[in-house]
Amino acid sequence: MAKILAVETATEYCSAALWLDGQITERCELAGQRHSTLLLPQCQQLLAEAGVAMSALDAVAFGSGPGSFTGVRIACSVAQGLAFGLDLPVIAISSLLALGRRDDVRVVTCQDARMGEVYYAAWHSTDDGWQAVISPVVCRADETPLPPGEGWLGCGSGFVAYQDQLFARLGQQLTQVQTERFPHALRIAELAADDWRAGRVQDAALVAPLYVRDRVARKICER
Repeated sequence: MAKILAVETATEYCSAALWLDGQITERCELAGQRHSTLLLPQCQQLLAEAGVAMSALDAVAFGSGPGSFTGVRIACSVAQGLAFGLDLPVIAISSLLALGRRDDVRVVTCQDARMGEVYYAAWHSTDDGWQAVISPVVCRADETPLPPGEGWLGCGSGFVAYQDQLFARLGQQLTQVQTERFPHALRIAELAADDWRAGRVQDAALVAPLYVRDRVARKICER
């Protein structure tokens, strides 16, 4: 069984988790802008409490985004740095996918992307793992792609920030909405363990953040 360290910093929360032979422990804190100072101590605390040396890890996983540009870069940098130093593979997991849970089947994940837009995706759980029905995109809340059929669970902060637009757009597809979910390292670790078993790992030099959006501000003439 694998020993996987997972980190997630795409939102205002900062979290790290340790997967040990199917058991998970996690540290999570509402960080504001303190991700860079909190993340490595969280990792060190988890390893120390479990009595596991860094060198005993099999892989490092991280939430690749989309989300806060700075936050996503922090998670990727920490994962790459540890992996390079320890000669470990890396597992990149979409932060939007991490909004879903193991008992979900059809999930629309939607995070507030500011600037009147949302980070958006739709996922379907199958026997072979999670499949992207709609791959992560950034778009206006009233222009989100429609997932096929009905019976979808909506989750994420986008349903708070743009409630009216999203319900007008997706109301017929949704059966339930859970706004309090956020991507966290515990779920990253669970998904990474599935990828580890399936051999879906990457060289540290090849992983990169999933920004989706190419810029973080609009020009004055666009506002």
